[in-house]
Amino acid sequence: MAAEIVNPRSDSSTDSTGSTTDEPFDPAFALHRGGKMAVQATVPIRDRDDLSLAYTPGVAKVCSAIAENPELVHDYTWKSQVVAVVTDGTAVLGLGDIGPEASLPVMEGKAILFKQFGGVDAVPIALATTDADEIVETVVRLAPSFGGVNLEDISAPRCFEIERKLQERLDIPVFHDDQHGTAVVTLAALRNAAKLSGRSLGELRAVISGAGAAGVAIAKFLLAAGLGDVAVADRKGIVSRDREDLTDVKRELAELTNKAGISGPLDTALAGADVFIGVSGGTVPEPAVASMAPGAFVFAMANPNPEVHPDVAHKYAAVVATGRSDYPNQINNVLAFPGIFAGALQVRASRITEGMKLAAANALADVVGDELAADYVIPSPFDERVAPAVTAAVAAAARAEGVARR
Repeated sequence: MAAEIVNPRSDSSTDSTGSTTDEPFDPAFALHRGGKMAVQATVPIRDRDDLSLAYTPGVAKVCSAIAENPELVHDYTWKSQVVAVVTDGTAVLGLGDIGPEASLPVMEGKAILFKQFGGVDAVPIALATTDADEIVETVVRLAPSFGGVNLEDISAPRCFEIERKLQERLDIPVFHDDQHGTAVVTLAALRNAAKLSGRSLGELRAVISGAGAAGVAIAKFLLAAGLGDVAVADRKGIVSRDREDLTDVKRELAELTNKAGISGPLDTALAGADVFIGVSGGTVPEPAVASMAPGAFVFAMANPNPEVHPDVAHKYAAVVATGRSDYPNQINNVLAFPGIFAGALQVRASRITEGMKLAAANALADVVGDELAADYVIPSPFDERVAPAVTAAVAAAARAEGVARR
């Protein structure tokens, strides 16, 4: 049977035979019709004089100047204000490997979030290849047009290799948001949760469900920030040194994590744990949550269904966070990546360092300030203080770490 074609602009739909069905109007399709973004000129072209300045012959003077001094490209083009949002469509939201075309609505969405929350222009680029080396070569060739590269929705473990190789070959910031944006916001929320409970990060033992891009990055970042210990679980249980089925990435993770030497299923690690961080989907049984230490924190971030339902989590945890916007304490990457890139671009940073990410997390946590409460350990994406605070902190850290070029 032919697939039904929905007309999102009407209250009914038409199938491939032309007959009408009773499908309701869908606002998501209506909003997306024609795409969510467009290119807009920043200078007027009202007459012949404007045209001669914006294009030929005036543009030739600028091109010649840049040819003589390539650094001028930052002053006389949009390069230092624009980010490439690059994907291969293999790990799109909760949809998985849906391909480059189907990923475009998400990449457009990411681009408008850059603009809305960080004042940064961004261009969605969906690539028709899943080969890591081909992706790297393509992005390297596109790089002269951009001030930074945001890698998005590329599946693990290829995402680690792609990011590393691009960082080695490019002198502009390359940032895989699924890894580092998630880690930054998680650390900010955890810092405030610990502060609320009167504990330091070093006193906490965490368990992460999910050893993909986000899980690996969060584990490494939290340890770098001083977390006491963390165990990471994949579908086969705790990532530990005694397992013989680990990838290179997980083998490295096993060397860095799980000081307690726990093995077995996730439930085993949760017994007595202070923090649960979910970035995997699935469901954690209530008895396992109940076995956590008193005053525990539950950050169940899978969307749309958290690993631990908030109603269950609140029975046992002092602080509960999710990835959803309809509950308090939303762990949302939009709190981090716009400001991180805005700060990096502001100082023409050659890369984004660990220090810059830590500065972003600290600035984000500090926005909460004296309003800190169990249902407010992380600010809202719509808090207008967030982007300026993160931008300033990242720019300052870039200068302090010697990667700023202005």
